[in-house]
Amino acid sequence: MNLNGRKPNIAIVGATGLVGGTFRKVLEERNFPFEKAYLFASAKSAGSTVEFAGKEYIIEELTETSFDGKEIDIALFSAGGGTSEKFAPLAAAAGAIVVDNSSQWRMDPDVPLVVPEVNPEDAFRAPKGIIANPNCSTIQAMVPLKPLLDTYGIKRVIYSTYQAVAGSGIKGIRDLEEGIQGNDICVAYPHPIFGNCLPHIDSFLENGYTKEEMKMVNETHKILHNDKIGVTATTVRVPVFTAHSESINVEFEKPFDSVDEIRALFAAVPGLIVQDDPANNVYPLARDASETDEVYVGRIRRDFSIESGINFWCVADNVRKGAASNAVQIAELLIRQ
Repeated sequence: MNLNGRKPNIAIVGATGLVGGTFRKVLEERNFPFEKAYLFASAKSAGSTVEFAGKEYIIEELTETSFDGKEIDIALFSAGGGTSEKFAPLAAAAGAIVVDNSSQWRMDPDVPLVVPEVNPEDAFRAPKGIIANPNCSTIQAMVPLKPLLDTYGIKRVIYSTYQAVAGSGIKGIRDLEEGIQGNDICVAYPHPIFGNCLPHIDSFLENGYTKEEMKMVNETHKILHNDKIGVTATTVRVPVFTAHSESINVEFEKPFDSVDEIRALFAAVPGLIVQDDPANNVYPLARDASETDEVYVGRIRRDFSIESGINFWCVADNVRKGAASNAVQIAELLIRQ
């Protein structure tokens, strides 16, 4: 991206949704520099106004000509796969680099799948002008897995996730709020979420896994550039508003001496915070991770059932680090280049 010393023009597609609103919030918090901003949404939201970076913006309807003549440099998309399939190429053709939060482009071999702490160099190899934001549950797992892979090699990863309702957007949040009020209303889920754990995120596939589980398998291979790692996952929706929690089991190719060695390795990673003092009830909690951009790890312990491996607990805000903040970090990479 050659800005010739000027600030970039940016666009937010899906600007009135849960992640779109968080895009605005994170851009403000991180003082992301921009010259002009364009906010797009569906016809339903067009004409409404929102506050962003100290100014009032009118939401524009997303159409096939929305990107024409605006010289948009970076477009942050969070409006669903169908919208991204149609409009991301149009934005790219008009000269923008698209950072897309949907699942539409993630496994396209010509679209990099990027977690800035893990594979930042991939962001600069985007022949279609599109960069994919990984799945929320995958993003947080990559931050601790990358140093483990680089240091010990990884044979196998087993994910068990405990995912917040914010991963289903506003509808998921409303389902939980209604359940708390005693109303078993199911809009986002097939069963009430309050007082429940639902081992069902996204639709079931013929192999018995859900799409969410296979996303974690396939995206892990792509981000780490290693499809020889054995990966399996069980993803579960839990009655927590924000922040996903994950139990991660890793089998190494090489031995390690002590758990303290693993803690020190994690502590050296930017954006990764170790909270691991079980004797004093210190371990990552969803409530503490909410509204932050870091990934938290704890309950780090040796897996005695295999020759060399560990278990650990991993928590992050799925709307921020799992979506909006990761996308903004990618945009920051692009303008730094």
